[in-house]
Amino acid sequence: MAARLAVHVVGPLRPYRDGFAEAMRSEGYAEGPVELHSHLLAHLSRWLLERNLDASDLTPVILEEFFVERRTRRRWLVTTRAARPLISYLRAAGAAPEEPERRRTTAADELTTAFERWLVDARGLSPVSVELYDRWARHLTASWWPDGVVAPEDLDPQAIVALVRREVERLTLPSARNLLSALRSYLRFLYATGRTSRPLVTAVPAVAVWHDQCLPRAVARSTAESLLECCDETTPIDRRDKAVLLLLVRLGLRAGEVARLVLDSIDWRAGAVVIEGKARRPEQLPLPVDVGEAIALYLSDGRPRVAGRAMFLQAVAPYGALSRYGVRSIVYRACDRAGVPRFGPHRLRHTLGTETLRSGASLPEVAQLLRHRSLDATEIYAKVDEVALRELAMAWPGRAR
Repeated sequence: MAARLAVHVVGPLRPYRDGFAEAMRSEGYAEGPVELHSHLLAHLSRWLLERNLDASDLTPVILEEFFVERRTRRRWLVTTRAARPLISYLRAAGAAPEEPERRRTTAADELTTAFERWLVDARGLSPVSVELYDRWARHLTASWWPDGVVAPEDLDPQAIVALVRREVERLTLPSARNLLSALRSYLRFLYATGRTSRPLVTAVPAVAVWHDQCLPRAVARSTAESLLECCDETTPIDRRDKAVLLLLVRLGLRAGEVARLVLDSIDWRAGAVVIEGKARRPEQLPLPVDVGEAIALYLSDGRPRVAGRAMFLQAVAPYGALSRYGVRSIVYRACDRAGVPRFGPHRLRHTLGTETLRSGASLPEVAQLLRHRSLDATEIYAKVDEVALRELAMAWPGRAR
């Protein structure tokens, strides 16, 4: 049982003292921060009482007035950011007013916001895809209407072709393909919502992409192993990072797939892990012994005891779920510790595919391991199988093979 909080509170926030402290503890905060934030609650409650206000008056303007005065008397928790845990709790309890919506100030913002909603409601895209398309849509909008006067009805095929030609000259092939996908979706949205009178998506030119133009960007197997060796598992963060890195190295998971794992994702009796892959498809993989041991160690002696079901949590309170950007940061830090140039999580996936094929596995087996929906996505790894390619290579004219 948690120690009873000895912070005297008077005023309108007094009924929320114990509940707020318990909520902070449930999110992983230690007793020190809980007490500091409880003193903040007591100060704010007394300040509201002196002005004949209550929790329903805690608007951003009122909060800023409080902190202006607090900064003259205190040196800790003196910005509105410090009040986020308290205000979030009061809003969840229905005591404080909801955060006012940030109004879009430009027509371009309103247009791209409508595009975001359309991607979710009409297309049902995942948050990752929505984020990618939205980023390109904002770039396209700024390119077409730099003065802020948005006029979709004035778009014509010539403007679309000119933009594509200009953009592809500075982009890599994968980025160019992402741009074209976002552009087509954006133009479909403009036509479907009546913002353009004709389907301009047919004006988008194709970018020729040959499968033999690029190679999988794998790293050396020894480099991947060095990332694992630099995690000594003596601290909770190291235990978490070791488990994350093993999932990337041994199973070739994508960063988002690691971030979406929950406590129920592992069937310990069957020795399997269920991955939420692309398009949110559940896919089951066997759980290697060393991966399972690392996860079990983190869960038993490393993962904070919080109510959330996410498997991997952030390192500081409040202990929210680790994001795909957090997974990338884990790889970056491991690269720094191992003394190798930084690279992203996806290159470990390429490493697994490359090394598996070199060890004698067939392309269908590699496709099954990496959970590719089409064998076409796996064929890229055939180009790094140097032994097999050497057997296929023709002798140079005039020279013995």
